[in-house]
Amino acid sequence: MAAISRKLRKTLQKQDQRTSRIENGEKKNKERDRKHLRLKAAIGKNKLPYTPTIMSWLSQAIDKPSTQIVQADVDAFLKS
Repeated sequence: MAAISRKLRKTLQKQDQRTSRIENGEKKNKERDRKHLRLKAAIGKNKLPYTPTIMSWLSQAIDKPSTQIVQADVDAFLKS
């Protein structure tokens, strides 16, 4: 049994990773869209304070630290 060279093994690994990234990327984009809709609906139903999951997501969406988010920011985000 001949050993496969390191260069060939790395090349094959890169090809596999590239294919996986393309295939899984489509699924992940759909999951992100569903999560975005689900969390936006949860924000519309309640007022501050939210759960840590929602606050973390909202912080990224508004681009503001979660400790500095006020209800006015949330309302403006929901309108946009």
